[in-house]
Amino acid sequence: MIQMLRWIPLAIFLILIVIFATLSSQFLTVANLGAVLSQSSWLIAVAVGVNFVLLTAGVDLSVGSAMYLAAVTVCLLFPHQPVWLCMLGALAVGSLFGAINAALIARLGLPAFIVTLASLFIGRSTGLYFSSTKIVYANTLVADFGRGTFLYIPTVLWLAGVATAIAWLLLNRTPFGLYVRSIGADAVGARRAGVPTRATTLSVYILCGAFAGLGGFISLSQTSAASGAFGQNSEFLAIAAAVLGGTSLFGGRGNVWAPVIGSILISTVQNGLALIDANPYAYPVITGSVIFLAALLDSGRSRLQARLERRGMRPESNSPGPAVNPIPTRTHR
Repeated sequence: MIQMLRWIPLAIFLILIVIFATLSSQFLTVANLGAVLSQSSWLIAVAVGVNFVLLTAGVDLSVGSAMYLAAVTVCLLFPHQPVWLCMLGALAVGSLFGAINAALIARLGLPAFIVTLASLFIGRSTGLYFSSTKIVYANTLVADFGRGTFLYIPTVLWLAGVATAIAWLLLNRTPFGLYVRSIGADAVGARRAGVPTRATTLSVYILCGAFAGLGGFISLSQTSAASGAFGQNSEFLAIAAAVLGGTSLFGGRGNVWAPVIGSILISTVQNGLALIDANPYAYPVITGSVIFLAALLDSGRSRLQARLERRGMRPESNSPGPAVNPIPTRTHR
């Protein structure tokens, strides 16, 4: 049954394709499908970062503000610099933003919800202050980068792919990935097993900020400008994308492909609504419904998982104990 629930995002995706293809003859064209992937690139980058936080049973509501602050920094401080320097600037701003959240959450023990909610307002207000509430524009090199291609694939999609590859390596080829999942599954047990919980928590929020900065750079390169609404509500789309793809809001369960699948699904909805000329006022309703569906699916998966474990069944592992990866023992935090 758990395995069947994991196929639900793909089923939803196929249903959406059929619906939008029926309503619009332009939807299934190669050009439009490529546009969907390109449009989803910034969300993939942001959702991949949020995915790290969700796996530890945490939350980050400030990634939209981190995107905006990174975009404002690139526009104001790098007006003529090369693309790679602008990208590094966006990553640095996002990482610093995430580090502030991390210090307050991991060092001072403040609730992640409250810290990142406050950061949401503080970060956007800071960006508005430096931009004087005006629209700021990226330099032509950044704008050309956002419209460019490499081997016939949009460059922004390459960036999203690199972000996904880095996240995959961290989660599946390093002890850090085991630490992240173990904290989400059982933080107390992980600490007793020697997992460096504080350092890992610090790392996931810094990573989340860095990926948000990258997402801000990608989005800026596509739009060439950043208004006061740049990145607004992106945090909710990123969380919904990760959960729709299969990452649990309760932590411990998920993989790097979850935010990728969820991001493409959400971009498909937005693209399809635009093609069928839907009422713009319906967009928030549809987006809210997607977020609600993500939470509903995650709740159903979690309840079923708990029920199976109470019956002594292990849907993901035949070994006794919780269905999480083994944790290497350490003698220090």
